[in-house]
This record gives sequence, C-alpha cells and structure tokens, in this order.
Amino acid sequence: MSETFTSVSQEEAGLRERARLSFDLDADICVIGAGLAGLSVALEAARLGASVAVLEGRHIGWNASGNQLGTVMPGFALPLTDLIERIGFEDARELWALSKEGAELVRANVTEENMPDIGLTEGVLEVSNVDAGDRLISRLQMLYEDFDTEVEGWQVDRVRAALKTDRYFHGVYYPKAFQVDGRKYVHGLAALARRAGARIFEDTPVVSIDHSGIRKRIVTPSARLRASHIVLAGNIHLGAPLRRLSETLLPVWRYAGITAPLGERLHEIIGFKGSVMDDDGVDHFRIIDGDRLMWVSPETTWAARPQRFAGSVKRRIRSIFPELGNVEVAEMFGGATGQTVHGMPQIGQLRKGLWVASGFGRQGMNTSAMAGQLIARSILWGEERWKLFSPFELVWAGGTTGRVAGQLVGLWGRASSSAAGTLARYRERARVKDREREARLAEANRAAGTGPRHSPSGVRPRLAPAPPQPPAAEQAEPAAREQGVSQ
Repeated sequence: MSETFTSVSQEEAGLRERARLSFDLDADICVIGAGLAGLSVALEAARLGASVAVLEGRHIGWNASGNQLGTVMPGFALPLTDLIERIGFEDARELWALSKEGAELVRANVTEENMPDIGLTEGVLEVSNVDAGDRLISRLQMLYEDFDTEVEGWQVDRVRAALKTDRYFHGVYYPKAFQVDGRKYVHGLAALARRAGARIFEDTPVVSIDHSGIRKRIVTPSARLRASHIVLAGNIHLGAPLRRLSETLLPVWRYAGITAPLGERLHEIIGFKGSVMDDDGVDHFRIIDGDRLMWVSPETTWAARPQRFAGSVKRRIRSIFPELGNVEVAEMFGGATGQTVHGMPQIGQLRKGLWVASGFGRQGMNTSAMAGQLIARSILWGEERWKLFSPFELVWAGGTTGRVAGQLVGLWGRASSSAAGTLARYRERARVKDREREARLAEANRAAGTGPRHSPSGVRPRLAPAPPQPPAAEQAEPAAREQGVSQ
C-alpha cells in the first residue's frame, strides 16, 4: 500500500463538532480510544492505505493525552540499566532505538506546515538531586557510546548558572530532545489522521467486543462495526468489555499548574529554555508563553479536582526557587495515566487480530508514536518488531490494594528523594566550610612564615630520594663520626 503524508490547517487542528457513530460500518482496523496512542495507530494505518475507524467514548484527548507537558525524548519509564538487566544488552539497544524513532515521528508531525503554532522548543535537561558525578560519567558513556544518543554532561556550576537554585547538582543535557504544546498536539494529531482518511467517532462508547473469527464485531449504543483488526488503546478506561486488561494498569493521576505571568525575573532565575526534570521523577517544569511557568504536581492514585493541588505546586516552586516568591497559580489541569507494574508500555498482539497499545503513563510522547507505527506496520506489512515487548507481559496491578501500595510507594519515593537531597546539600556546605577553614589556616601559616606540618588533604606525600652511599674508605671512619651522622 502506498504511504501518503498530509498536513492540516490551524482551523482543522482545533476543536470541531463531534461526530457519533450512528450507522453500521465496516473497516480494516477499529481503534478503541482517541488519545495519543489510538490516534497514532490511526494516523499511521491510514497513511499506509487502510480504512480506519476510531471509537471514543467521550471526546478526543479528554484525559491525560490532552493534559500533558509535551516533552519528547528517547527512553522509557524503566531505567536503562534495569532494562538491560531484564532483557539483555542487544534487545535493550533495539528498544532504545525504537524509542528514538518514536521521538522523530513526533518531530515529523509537528512541523509548522502540519501543526501551526505548536510551540516547539529544543533541549531537555535532566538534573540530579544529589552529587553523583561518577554515576553521571558512567551514564553518559553508556548513552553516547553504546546507545548512540547525543548527550552532554553538565557540571554543578553550569547547572546552577542556568537554574538559580542549590537543589540540583549535575545534569544530563539532551540537545535533540524537544517539547511542544502537548494539549494542542493531540488535536493536531486527530486532524492529521482525518486528513489521511481515518474516521473518528466521539461520544461512542463500546458496549461489547466479539474478537473471535476473521471479522471482529464491536457493538456501540447506536450502531455496530466490523473490522479485521481491533486495537485497544483506551488505557484504564476500556471499561466492562475488557476490564481484565484495564486492571493490568495502575491508575495514576498527575496534575500540572501554570503560573500567572512572572515577567523578566523568571528568566533571571530560570535561564534554560527547554524542559527540566529531575532524575527522581519529582520535578518537571518549563517556561511557556514567554514568562509563565508550567510545573507538575505530585502524583496520586485517587482522582481529585485539579485545583486542589494548586497549593502544593506553589509550595514546590517556592521551595526550589525561593527568589520567585509567592507565585500565583492561574490554571490547573491533569488526567489519569495507566502505569504498568514492570515500567514498560504494553504493545503487541494479544491474539490474532486483537492488539493492545496502552500503559504509557510516565513513558513520554515518543512511546505512543512508536507504538502507532509498530502496530500499523505489523498489521499491514507483517513486521514483527513489536515482539521486542513480549518479555513485558500483562501483569495485574493489584486492584485497590495496588493503588494503596502505589500511593505509599510514591509518598516514600518523594520523601526519600527529599531526604537524599537535603543530606547532599548538607555535605556540600560542610565541604565548603572545610575548604574555607583550610584556606584561612594556609593564609595564617604563610603570614607566620611557617608551612603545614602535614601534607594537605588529598595530596599524596612523596618519598625523599635515598642518600648516596659513601666510598668504602669512608665506611671505616671511627664510630664517633658514624654516630654523629646518624644524629
């Protein structure tokens, strides 16, 4: 099938009148869920020439897909070292390469021609809460040499020159990572899918699914649909038809706040133009609209009104950047993500003609784009790269008990990160005081005309050369002289 590319106008990328499925329909592929994953599958399959129908119970991007920060970079929620330990070095390299392809797919979609005013900016900085220079060097070597990823290591001074705070130490800079207006992107993606030929039906919940036989049957409140392939991309909201699949995901609500305009003082304190995130997953922020700060709040495994977390966002900003003062949070937004127990997305074929693309909580926008291409090409071209995700099986998330445990683990993680950061800053201040004390002592010794009685800390003492041996004749000198020399 031929592969075609289309672009959308600014009007098409915005909200439009929602169409419900009110008539029976046949399609090659039925996608359930119109979030980032479902729309990515629909776009890629339609570009390859398939007839695609997307069923969405509410409206496009109503949940987490339409309420995210828009950071795009390689990688997964599972740390790279853990990924290597789980599946081996070579398979980890292939999965990492797929994650890079996903990031480039997003970049190809967000051109000015495709999505005007999407607000693309370059660069992502990952900072550490503790002084971990040795670990940083090892990670940089692995990313650059083994995983072909362009990265830069930032020393503490450079990080603090860009971010006026003592909370962060070293950093890893990804110059080819980027960010876009995440809330606009999902609607731009839907517009691209429509232009490619996909049909998107909103306010159309799925009542039941019969995935037996060659032609699968999907029942909605007002119509029926038949398709050769079904792609489940509904995250935790698949509902009764596939509740067992939904229960493999831990629902995690994550909210973000946007401050009122802060003026030039914001750029004086935060000089980095891209996204900033810490390596413990607590802080994630960036400047938007010139002089406003967008900041992610703590996570919770229970639903709540977004405005409830405005206070915690304000306190966190004041804690990290006290010079900003008591900022006003003008807007709060958020949604529920589905996180897997093993930390990797769920991508692949459950049984013949039944596919899954979910579990993208904490994974980043690159993984949903990658999943769309993998599944579309597997269905239409017979590719089997999705099998790289086979080691990460569907694992029950624990139900209510899992949610309670997830909440406690999250609280413990944030508390331990805060404690580790506090200890690191205390040690840093202690080292500074020691250096100042040693400098004062050295200055006092120079003023008094004396030197230190022992070698300075960190300097290895050198052995003096052995004295030359006297001639044989001199070795017969009287004992008194020999005694005098020894004295």
